[in-house]
Amino acid sequence: MQFKDYITKLPAYKPPKLIAQQARDVVKLSSNENALGPSPRAVEALQRAVNNVHRYPDFSAGALRQALAAQAGLPSESVICSNGSDELVFLLCVAFLREDDEAVMANGTFISYLLRTLEVGGRAVQIPLRDYTHDLPALVQAITPQTRLLFVCNPNNPTGTTNGAAEIHKLLEQVPPDVLVVMDEAYIEYVTRSDYPDLLPELRNGRRNVILLRTFAKIYGLAGLRLGYAYGHPEVISYLDRARPTFNVNALAQVAGIAALSDTEHVERSRAHAAICRDFFARELAALGLQPIASETNFVAVDVGNDDRVSDGLRERGFTVTPLSGWGLPGLIRISFGTEEENQRFMTALADVL
Repeated sequence: MQFKDYITKLPAYKPPKLIAQQARDVVKLSSNENALGPSPRAVEALQRAVNNVHRYPDFSAGALRQALAAQAGLPSESVICSNGSDELVFLLCVAFLREDDEAVMANGTFISYLLRTLEVGGRAVQIPLRDYTHDLPALVQAITPQTRLLFVCNPNNPTGTTNGAAEIHKLLEQVPPDVLVVMDEAYIEYVTRSDYPDLLPELRNGRRNVILLRTFAKIYGLAGLRLGYAYGHPEVISYLDRARPTFNVNALAQVAGIAALSDTEHVERSRAHAAICRDFFARELAALGLQPIASETNFVAVDVGNDDRVSDGLRERGFTVTPLSGWGLPGLIRISFGTEEENQRFMTALADVL
């Protein structure tokens, strides 16, 4: 058999290390999940739909796309749904990158951009963060005639930082029209800054080279169903749809997504919980002599000196966090917000490890 060199060179997937305690004792603070659980309306919709899982789902996720389009004030032709937003990253790379084409991204952002680019034989051009935030002028400067995609994660995973509207719009003015700007807005529902960019008007006005990635995994609490979506120009969405596997969004995910969109109470409760947790971690981490990065998400990143050693110590005490050396941020760990009780116990464990 002949293997592709650029796939052979990819790092093999390493599952998280096991925790000594039984699974029921593990507090998972490593995947940015919603500690309050799924939308209750989504759960009710799932219970009603489960007896029909012997039928194939709507291959186009038409009803879900219509609901998402109505929420955004766009036609349904401007929406595509996916098996998690990570699938969208992969589809974008498949659809737009030939071998040796370039994708520009930060070094210290969602690691999927790097992996999916390399997976299709593309070249990943990584630009260091500035103050743990996307350096947008440097990203623009890195664009060459070989650049096809520009990834911007806003808020940024794993640092939780954001770029404001003025600098994002300046970036859009400077990017060539044949480069697709991929704005990953997975955590947009948690943002509190007043000047966060609303890019839906760009799409309503016909901009072709912007696509907005969103997810149901975070604030809606549907991570286990793997449901993502994107807003873009109809021509771009139609092209991307050609690369999409048939039935990529399962039937239960579709009905749960529609129900979750209407559950504003759950969204507001989750947003309020995240705000409380941000204040808690900022205060408690500072009390330990640490300097957490100001976050606009449902997680916080902090430099602990040795991310692997600290994460190992926490795991021994029943907590999982994400060490960020492999993301280009050595020394940092990312901590997802848990329940109030879990957060309190985590801080005790962290203090013990330090």
